[in-house]
Amino acid sequence: MERGGDQRTKEDIAKYGCSVMHVFDPEGDLPPFAYSIGIHRETGEPEVVVIGLKQPMAHSVVNEYNRRVREGERFTVGQYYGGFLGGFEIYIGAVPRSVYDDYFGQAIDFYGGRDFEVVQVVYPTTKGVWPWTDGAPESFLQWQPVLAKKG
Repeated sequence: MERGGDQRTKEDIAKYGCSVMHVFDPEGDLPPFAYSIGIHRETGEPEVVVIGLKQPMAHSVVNEYNRRVREGERFTVGQYYGGFLGGFEIYIGAVPRSVYDDYFGQAIDFYGGRDFEVVQVVYPTTKGVWPWTDGAPESFLQWQPVLAKKG
């Protein structure tokens, strides 16, 4: 049930099927992230978050997820998919509600609570190393915290 949300969010949802929220730390100490608002209302499918990508790329990933869901594709948690980041696969993981307050404040306002699902798009390094791989660079793990546990 939709309760809140600013006018631009509502206009974006009406026009595109979702609004993309970009969150960044002006000090640059925390990784930027982007998430959708409206996909769940429009399609019944989970919202999506991507962490650690620059704004244009993050926006593209969220929009690609939205486009594909609106065209009828369904993403299964724990599976890998192509077509989001060039030749690299991405992994879809379920985000636990325990982190919603830290990441999805505007979505919580929009939905009037936490009664919506979110999946995280997790991506590998440019060398194909996943965050859960032994020896994944610490800087990569800090820049892309995995909210969704693998498995």
